[in-house]
Amino acid sequence: MTTEEIKLNVEKALDEIRPFLESDGGNITLIGVEDDKHVTVRLEGACVGCSVNQMTLKAGVETTIKKYVPQIETVVNVA
Repeated sequence: MTTEEIKLNVEKALDEIRPFLESDGGNITLIGVEDDKHVTVRLEGACVGCSVNQMTLKAGVETTIKKYVPQIETVVNVA
């Protein structure tokens, strides 16, 4: 899978997650993919101050991204 294909598949994963985040007043943006296995995202809106955003990142976002791109090893949120 090329880097562009990885980015497209990560975006598909984020499109699957986005409605759940938006229902709570939040959102998520893909910042980048490094070495084809490390994803950087930015949680936005209500997700920024949410006390469970780390759980959302690991349980929801990372799991869904890995479903679309199994080779992804880490997903990190940048403020």
